[in-house]
Amino acid sequence: MTRIPWWRHAVVYEVYVRSFADSDGDGEGDLQGIRSRLGHLRDLGVDALWLTPFYTSPLADGGYDVADYRDVDPRFGTLRDFDALVADVHAHGLRLIVDIVPNHSSDRHPWFREALAAPPGSPERSRYIFRPGRPGERPGEESPPNDWPSAFGGPAWTQVDDGEWYLHLYAREQPDFNWRNPEVQREFEDVLRFWLDRGVDGFRIDVAAGLFKDASFRDLGGEDRRVLNGPIYSRPEVHDVYRRWRRILDEYDGDRMAIGEVWTDGPEDLALYLRPDELHQVFQFDLQLASWSATAFRDVATAAIKAVALTGAAPTWVLSSHDSIRHVTRYERPENVPGIGHARAKAALLMLLALPGSAYLYQGEELGLPEVTDLPDDARQDPIWERTNGELVGRDGCRVPLPWSGDSEPYGFSADGARPWLPMPRDWASMTVEAQSSDPSSMLAFYREALALRRRLLDDLPEDVEWLDSPDTAVFFRRGPLICALNCGDNPVRLPPGDPLLSSSPLYGDLLPGNASALLAHQR
Repeated sequence: MTRIPWWRHAVVYEVYVRSFADSDGDGEGDLQGIRSRLGHLRDLGVDALWLTPFYTSPLADGGYDVADYRDVDPRFGTLRDFDALVADVHAHGLRLIVDIVPNHSSDRHPWFREALAAPPGSPERSRYIFRPGRPGERPGEESPPNDWPSAFGGPAWTQVDDGEWYLHLYAREQPDFNWRNPEVQREFEDVLRFWLDRGVDGFRIDVAAGLFKDASFRDLGGEDRRVLNGPIYSRPEVHDVYRRWRRILDEYDGDRMAIGEVWTDGPEDLALYLRPDELHQVFQFDLQLASWSATAFRDVATAAIKAVALTGAAPTWVLSSHDSIRHVTRYERPENVPGIGHARAKAALLMLLALPGSAYLYQGEELGLPEVTDLPDDARQDPIWERTNGELVGRDGCRVPLPWSGDSEPYGFSADGARPWLPMPRDWASMTVEAQSSDPSSMLAFYREALALRRRLLDDLPEDVEWLDSPDTAVFFRRGPLICALNCGDNPVRLPPGDPLLSSSPLYGDLLPGNASALLAHQR
């Protein structure tokens, strides 16, 4: 019998380190806080946790601006704390995935400081992407080297005192590395080994498609920045990097793995990252972007499965993350009917867990947390807010700290009287882990039940999906002994034949209510 690696069908829980649990009362989450709450993840029923960056960083972009790739930021703890966390994660029967950020560093990284102090053309500058500008529209003016935009607003270039410009696809505090420099490639191979030697089970690769840029730095010319075969993402040279990384991962016992954050506009390009000697998984984000629609959900699932089928890899599914509006809030729109977001979130979860592959959950979705949309302007910290002069609110609303217990802020996230780094809503008392743990009808209770059911059934489920006939508002599919029915309409639909195992809302006999889903045992 072929042994299946742990990650292929895992449920992975994303921990946004700064917002999970605070152990020292400074208002920010930390590694010891995560250690203190591992029982919650074990009882929830997940297989692994993924940590967002905890490395030394000035936090210009929430830790995705790394100043030291081999150390823990003091606000989050120490390397000793990290080693203790690894040991505790494994003692709880879980795995640990950590973020790695290879596209760019912090502008506080020693290499970038050396680059700024060195002259144009120097070896220090060659670790990053520095270019001369081009003539501006008026005499004496100079424009950036090309028309590339920053993902956070404005141009992707900043000029330094000696006249050269450096590239930053994100915030100006995040200069892009020059991956055509062998020194950069060797550095990150050493960084991988540093954390693998400390026991991590895998890596989530930030901006995995963006390491290499077109060598001529040609203009986009109005094309989307993520266009297939464009100058910014998915350059062919990136695949040699991941082949080397795969060889490093394969040197270690325990099915060490890597999953890439890869945005593409075509399944063929996505599949290139999943060749047998490259990455184990890539994020497939279309379900996170899909509207509440049976047609949209079926189209997304069909395309995602097809995209990875020829590679032998398994698809990945995600509804929310630290970069997107929480799906409870997305699903409320446009109806704004009270409770409809929670009903739809529960329904979507069963579909997510019934599909083949890995499911990636985002912290707080098991509590039904909504997007916090009324943060005061002076509390916002996402660089998107600053770079767009407030036109875009950014991602702070999905990063508000988790409520664990109590009736008021900080809801057990931190010590009583501490002020969380982002303010927490006044009406979250009923949404704490403590409150929901004693309520059998809560979102937390539903997540625990759904994950436990998936774990019991998993060994008997084939990877093939059989799409069944269904009403226009519904999606029905079968995986061996399991049938999933999702009704995105407002009116009840008749269930396919099967014995009910779990439903997101009470069934009406053989009728599935609107905005609900059910898992059924196939009747032979």
